[in-house]
Amino acid sequence: MLNISGLNEGYVLDHIKAGECMEIYTWLGLDRLDTEVALIKNVKSKKMGKKDIIKIEGEHSLNFDMLGVMDPNITIDVIKGGVITEKRKPSMPEYVEGIIKCKNPRCITTVEQGLTHRFKLTDPEKGTYRCVYCEQSFKKR
Repeated sequence: MLNISGLNEGYVLDHIKAGECMEIYTWLGLDRLDTEVALIKNVKSKKMGKKDIIKIEGEHSLNFDMLGVMDPNITIDVIKGGVITEKRKPSMPEYVEGIIKCKNPRCITTVEQGLTHRFKLTDPEKGTYRCVYCEQSFKKR
């Protein structure tokens, strides 16, 4: 059995859908951090069958809005002094800015440089967001 040591300070992102930890790693910009990050893929899970886990050492500001967009079922464990001090579940924000990019080539965000990409949650059940400028949909799940 694989053993990854515990954290003294940091975060554990748990219950990530199997195979998606690399995408979350990239979206969170963890590759730009000068800290220890452990990606654990395809861990056996009674609840999910298989899951991924990300462990991040140290204090960092995580974009919880992004996690809610990526997968609101993720569990975020806050570790202090080697123990879990808080468990968080990201929520799907009503609006997101600068997280999702509109893929519509005719959208004003493609033409106007510097215009922030802005999406509104239109279907919470399906996790669908729509561009506020052109109605292009984005669905992660």
